[in-house]
Amino acid sequence: MTASEGEFCRTIGLAEAALDRIKALRHPATPHNFEIWYDYASGHNVELNNAINALLEATGTVTPAQAEEIYLKYFSAALIGERIDKVGTQIAGEIEQVMAMIEASIGTADDYSKSLAGATENISPDGDREQIRMIVETLVEATREVETKNQVMQQRLKDSRQEIRELQENLEVVRTESLTDPLTTLSNRKFFDNAFERLLKEAATAKQPLSVILSDIDHFKKFNDTYGHLTGDQVLRLVAVSLKHNVKGQDIAARYGGEEFAVVLPNTALEQAITAADHIRRAVQSKELMRRSTGETLGRVTISLGVATWRMGDDVASILERADSCLYAAKAAGRNCVIAENAIEKAKVA
Repeated sequence: MTASEGEFCRTIGLAEAALDRIKALRHPATPHNFEIWYDYASGHNVELNNAINALLEATGTVTPAQAEEIYLKYFSAALIGERIDKVGTQIAGEIEQVMAMIEASIGTADDYSKSLAGATENISPDGDREQIRMIVETLVEATREVETKNQVMQQRLKDSRQEIRELQENLEVVRTESLTDPLTTLSNRKFFDNAFERLLKEAATAKQPLSVILSDIDHFKKFNDTYGHLTGDQVLRLVAVSLKHNVKGQDIAARYGGEEFAVVLPNTALEQAITAADHIRRAVQSKELMRRSTGETLGRVTISLGVATWRMGDDVASILERADSCLYAAKAAGRNCVIAENAIEKAKVA
């Protein structure tokens, strides 16, 4: 068997293994899912395999929502990085062309200066009219040549300025995409983590309140298992819309992971944050879910929320841990409710 035949057999085997996984899990045979399971079968990405193996060991399966999270974490970030590199290379190339034009312009100016200097040397006090006429014609021709080159350069600089502006806009779009969850259009976990770190430092420096809300969709797995992942996606978007409509100013709403969402509320004390969380809860509950294809009513979605506020000495991990404990308490209390850390503390005292 030749090397090329061996590679053919190997890749076909990996493709078949990927398709077998997709069939077994009953995932849609999309390019994204194929890419995940082909890479998993190859074993090249150790982190990817460890993440998938952990899910399989814990639950025996990987849900479509989890597959989407895996793709966003291990594949889409790399694609965005490639796009950023490509746009950066284009900008660098455009700048290089501009620099080349400037250097050419400098050379043209030097040539013109030499023409003027030569003309000055050639004009003698007793020069005849014919000599002066020829010198003037030479200077006129040199001037026209400079003007033509300048016009070309001005137009090229104008085009380059527009090209660079468009490339910068493209780069900003890619940057925004890298920090946005594509399904819900909320901020993603990466943006949330960075923003929360910054806002927490600002709150500590200014001695201002800051609160955080963690929320989780109630019975989300049941929606997915009963109605399919497309309906699950619809649920995620519904919750995202409710978050968007109930945050303002510097507040940051993000998809924290899977069916979890998070909101950071700068300059917001605990009682205000509890009110905001309950507004979000009510907004989600007020919406009735319908299957778009048939118009069938599927009931209402509810969420549970936990609220914590910044304390002296807190870091991101500690305040999120308290918010997560509150979220867990809300789930244990029957779901579709808001539990804040002050309620947990009162319960402990009682």
